[in-house]
Amino acid sequence: MIKSKLTVLTLLLGTICSGAFAQKFVHPGILHTEKKMEVMRYMVEQKIEPAYGSWLLLKENPLSQAGYKMQGPFRVISRDGAFAYTKSKMEADFSAAYLNAIMWYLTNDREHAEKSLAILSAYADSLTFIPATNDAPLLAGLEGFKIVYSLEVLRHTRSGASKRKLAKIEKMFRSHFLPIIEKFYATPPYTNGNWGPVVTKTYAAAGIYFDDRKMYNFAKNFYLHAHDNGTVENYIDGETGQTQESGRDQGHPQLALGAFATVCELAWQQGDDLYAVLDNRLMKGYEYTAKYNLGYDVPFKQWTDITGKYCGWTAISEKSRGAFRPIYEIAYNHFFRRKGFAMPYTLEALKKIRPEGFERDEPAFGSLLFND
Repeated sequence: MIKSKLTVLTLLLGTICSGAFAQKFVHPGILHTEKKMEVMRYMVEQKIEPAYGSWLLLKENPLSQAGYKMQGPFRVISRDGAFAYTKSKMEADFSAAYLNAIMWYLTNDREHAEKSLAILSAYADSLTFIPATNDAPLLAGLEGFKIVYSLEVLRHTRSGASKRKLAKIEKMFRSHFLPIIEKFYATPPYTNGNWGPVVTKTYAAAGIYFDDRKMYNFAKNFYLHAHDNGTVENYIDGETGQTQESGRDQGHPQLALGAFATVCELAWQQGDDLYAVLDNRLMKGYEYTAKYNLGYDVPFKQWTDITGKYCGWTAISEKSRGAFRPIYEIAYNHFFRRKGFAMPYTLEALKKIRPEGFERDEPAFGSLLFND
């Protein structure tokens, strides 16, 4: 069993051992160690920008309120198909569970912990089925990470969450979310590349939360070596930084980049540097995407993807150009603050969007949460 060293918040971590010694994860480590959380508290108290601006956006968000009123729970949830009517409602509920967990840790207001636990417990009591629709893996990845991150906080802080209640939520996740992700992994590649990192950030987080080294290593190996569009090698061009979906629109590449960065941050907290893979290829993807969305010209070549299904885009897409998602602080924090690499276009994008606010598919609020 991995011992909890800290009382922290959301993403994942470890010390490297071999032979007869088991490698240890650091908890809570999904995204934020206790040291990082103390830094965040300090920046909030001292009103240090842009972190303080992100804090104000977090504090004022309707989903972060201890008085949030659940729109569910539901017995069946789905993004598409017959139960698609639950999509926006359950997304809001799981986001509220996650944001209230963050608020609990930053404010020590027990009402936030109680709200997060109440939402997850209600779904654990009600959820019976997630249909095997086209978007089921996206649901499992996008909503699953909020569940795991919230559990991490509730389990490793003095939240008042009992082992019995946590176990019930864990059972829901294992019974309904993990099988969908594992089926995705077992299926020959068939999707655009944003799907791979979306499910992998949740699988990696779950591996750390459940002290399951096999799960964590599988997620890491998928990121590095899978025969899928959703690996850093297959998604990002090593010369230009163009992404597999650059010809589709500008929203999906940003979704993918944010998910890739989340996987890397989880691994970084565990002592594994996935950010550096293939000569910092993720950084190139960020710079290319930021540059184009800032209005600059970028090179483009027609892409031959792993599935052979998504090869028809002959020019970079202008769809949603300039609509920046809050995914840039997490990468800038690593590549510039930790490593000292220049990211001029990412920085220019951040100057336009800081402080980073909410986006339901990302950790978001990056100006506060990713500020080593």
